[in-house]
Amino acid sequence: MRRLLFGAATGIMLMAGGSAAWADPVTITFARFFGACEADYGTSTDVAKARGECGIITTLVNKFNAENKGQIVVKPQIMEWDSYYDQLTARIVSHDPPNVAVMHMSQIGDFAERKVLLPMEDMLKEAGIDTADMTDAAHNGVTIGDHIYALPWDTHSWLWHYNVGLMKQAGLVDGQGNPKIPASVDELLQQAATFKQKTGKPMLEFTSGSDVAGPARTFYTLLAQQGTPLFPKDPKHAVFGPEAKKAFDAVKQLNTAGDIVPNADYNAATAGFLNGDAGLYINGTWLIDSFMESAAKPGSPLSSGYYVTAFPTLMGKPAVWADGHSWVTLKGGITPANKPAVEKFLKFMWDNNYEWARTGHLPIRKSVIDSAQFQSLPFRKNIMIIASTAAILPHDVHRQFGLQTIIGEEFDNAISGSKTVDAAAAAAQSRVDDLLAKTH
Repeated sequence: MRRLLFGAATGIMLMAGGSAAWADPVTITFARFFGACEADYGTSTDVAKARGECGIITTLVNKFNAENKGQIVVKPQIMEWDSYYDQLTARIVSHDPPNVAVMHMSQIGDFAERKVLLPMEDMLKEAGIDTADMTDAAHNGVTIGDHIYALPWDTHSWLWHYNVGLMKQAGLVDGQGNPKIPASVDELLQQAATFKQKTGKPMLEFTSGSDVAGPARTFYTLLAQQGTPLFPKDPKHAVFGPEAKKAFDAVKQLNTAGDIVPNADYNAATAGFLNGDAGLYINGTWLIDSFMESAAKPGSPLSSGYYVTAFPTLMGKPAVWADGHSWVTLKGGITPANKPAVEKFLKFMWDNNYEWARTGHLPIRKSVIDSAQFQSLPFRKNIMIIASTAAILPHDVHRQFGLQTIIGEEFDNAISGSKTVDAAAAAAQSRVDDLLAKTH
């Protein structure tokens, strides 16, 4: 990695446009997940034609490198989602941090507490990024105390994705041909029974087994809809009381009735929905663009209609689990030699927030959300409510991915019947207590 050394001894050279000039290309290492798709997008620079998370992020980096050829090279370091934070931690410990890294907002509290994240408000200002344009959810998601620890990238949440053709077959559409959205657990159970009777299939795809995130996100949603915080007193003590058991039991009823496709992890559930195995798939914002792409293919199981809406209110109060992706800089990863290049890359990403929002995620810029360009995208009006109903754990609740694992496993135990609802809730309580007792 060759970088131009500059500072008091050498001064900063400026080009006519006011940007830093580099004698040799500066390399920025860029740690991320979102998958690998080099076969489809390895050389693509046309962001408008890119589809899905992987396609868009890959093409954005390609475009930045093309526009800054000879000056800056961004080198992605692609990691698996489920082991990403372990790998990132290992790199921090070994003093080999990436220059820029993706981070869920729910992880910022843990990494900031360990003092490995660099406060970024000065870098963002130098890059020309107006933090006043951040949405409230995004700004709160990257801010702890007086410091901004990341550049927000999206707000993502839990949605209901529908196969409209199968819903029509079941007679579960309204006068406009859109799926009828249930307003309670009982109504959902009734719809699921009708769906199975009319189509011979389970109504729901619901990730389970090794995918602990899916059950946990549904649990957070159903608990929040009861107006009950998981941490009612302080960030060290979760409570799995009657409301938690009610959330467990709601999905267990669906599974017991045979309304959920059994034993489907994330990949199997996604493939099953694309293959027409169920009429409803509970999953995230990030799948909208990919499902729309499938629906546009003649003869695909979604070609008879695809629809998506925010997670409906089943338990009283509009609320839904939410999180966000962001870009962080780490101690040891920013130097005087690469800082101008990193700032330029961050500004490029900020300027292209709309392109990322095409995946289905909500933008983190008020100006993008308010733009006709964004609001003209399909189904966005259906999911805009998330901006006001997002249920996000505060930063002072640590080990949030550890919590997710425990809750997802015990929720799945209750759903599958391997434990009673009471036993699963008690196990979740004990395991979470133990986890947080060990957290400093």
